[in-house]
Amino acid sequence: MTAPAFQHTVRVYWEDTDAGGVVFYANYLKFFERARTEWLRALGLGQQALREATGAIFIVSDTALRYLAPARLDDLLTVTVQPVDTGRASMTLQQHAWRHNAGDAAPVLLCEGRIRIGCVDAQSFRPRRFPEPVTQVLPR
Repeated sequence: MTAPAFQHTVRVYWEDTDAGGVVFYANYLKFFERARTEWLRALGLGQQALREATGAIFIVSDTALRYLAPARLDDLLTVTVQPVDTGRASMTLQQHAWRHNAGDAAPVLLCEGRIRIGCVDAQSFRPRRFPEPVTQVLPR
């Protein structure tokens, strides 16, 4: 059985929108990044502490996003993180951004993406295996 997706709430601010009041497409990558950071934090993995303790950092190596509906100023979004594949030095995550405004009959899927994350050495940026604190909490 797959664990439920991690959820992080985001409010859309002026700085997130374009001149038409719609969330600028690249900002979904920022929303997804924030949700991944909070997901790791919820697993007990602060990224700075992990770097200091193990010398490992995470990098995004590949993204694929699909935009389905616009988010607008003041919308309340739920951004999810769901691991779909975990290897020794990389993982692929499925992420979604949903709008949950009071006037919506049901949550509206706005954007979905697959993000590949690699683990690298902070000094050399060469790929390395996930350190033990990470492998202990990531699904296999």
